[in-house]
Amino acid sequence: MPSTPLPRAFTRLAAANLAAQSAEQIALAAIPIVAVLGLGAREGEAGLLQTALTLPFLVAAIPAGLLADRLPRRGLMAGAELVRAAALATILVLAASGQASWPLLAGLGFLSACGTVVFSVAGPALVPALVPPAGLAAANARIELARTVAFAGGPALGGALVGGTGAAPAFGVAVALSLTAALALIGIAEPPRPAVPRRHPGREIREGAAFALRHPLLRPVLATQVVFNTAFFLLLAAFVPYAARHLTLDATGIGVVLGLYGFGMMVGALLAPSILGRLRFGHVVGIGPLAGLAASATVALTIPLPSAGIAGFGLFLLGVGPILWVISTTTLRQAVTPAALLGRVSGLAVMTQGARPLGAALAALVGGLAGAEACLVLAVGIFALQALLIWTSPAVRLARLPAGPPHHPEESSSPSSRSPSSTSRQPCRM
Repeated sequence: MPSTPLPRAFTRLAAANLAAQSAEQIALAAIPIVAVLGLGAREGEAGLLQTALTLPFLVAAIPAGLLADRLPRRGLMAGAELVRAAALATILVLAASGQASWPLLAGLGFLSACGTVVFSVAGPALVPALVPPAGLAAANARIELARTVAFAGGPALGGALVGGTGAAPAFGVAVALSLTAALALIGIAEPPRPAVPRRHPGREIREGAAFALRHPLLRPVLATQVVFNTAFFLLLAAFVPYAARHLTLDATGIGVVLGLYGFGMMVGALLAPSILGRLRFGHVVGIGPLAGLAASATVALTIPLPSAGIAGFGLFLLGVGPILWVISTTTLRQAVTPAALLGRVSGLAVMTQGARPLGAALAALVGGLAGAEACLVLAVGIFALQALLIWTSPAVRLARLPAGPPHHPEESSSPSSRSPSSTSRQPCRM
């Protein structure tokens, strides 16, 4: 990593990122726990709730991207955190007054998740405006590690707060963290951006999609991401009611087990540089899908052998492998995509998270008809499909990272498209 000192403005952004990610993770853990243990939501209702929490990745990502290109990004992110804080504060009031219901939780959770999407889209675009090119890799690594720390601690904290003191303190902590993030963002001096000619959004989206879907390395990666996200949220949506009823875990126990997923991500992120330096690049790409398959099979093993420890180990694997996938495939995408197309191709990769509501909806359908156990078995089959997709592709046969992308006409015809894009071509992401 470069030793370039990071500017104070980025330090504020990093603090805002840690607070926002922590608020998100506490809320994502607390909302389903309150619905299942406090309101008695069944498998089908829990699946619909998880659908509401993930649907914004499908319906809000493109509008958020357009807003991030037209408005000051730090202001947009601060506004998103205030929206999230308002939604979670409303849940707090409803829970404290005994007026909460799972449809209200779903609606307010959807609004909170819209804030997450806006933050996720605008944040990476703001980093190059605050950090010189030599410090981008270190800056992005710091943000990614903060995300994994939030994944590791947020669910456990959310579960412990709900189990130990009730729902109101859990949502109160999340509201305070979102407000902290907004205040940190408001204090950032964002440099003004030069005006650029506007083109029809549909034309630019089609151009990026055509490049990615015709590329022999990117196409299987994108397909694998769609299938992985479907399987991942099928498993996640079914796990809370499954853990409560089949594994007999209370709110604290569920939060601790879910927290092992985030701990696995943190371990994977810390080990990633060493693994990338020792293994063939293509094999690192393939580790994540194989780990996902192994993780889902481990969790399903608790059907005949009920054990919180086995389930926790499965979720730990689900964190370790896929974070290596994120790092390696982001690096691959940056290496083979022309600078002028990188934003659009990366946006398409983020849109694959729109498959998450499909997984949650599958959990609602299958869970409602056949129970959470059937969801876990189905998840194993879908994880097997995503492993097959990537391991039969040329991506896993790469000995090393490709040398560089082909030339694209926009890189010579539009100076404004060349300079900002080139500064974002780093092997890390938010």
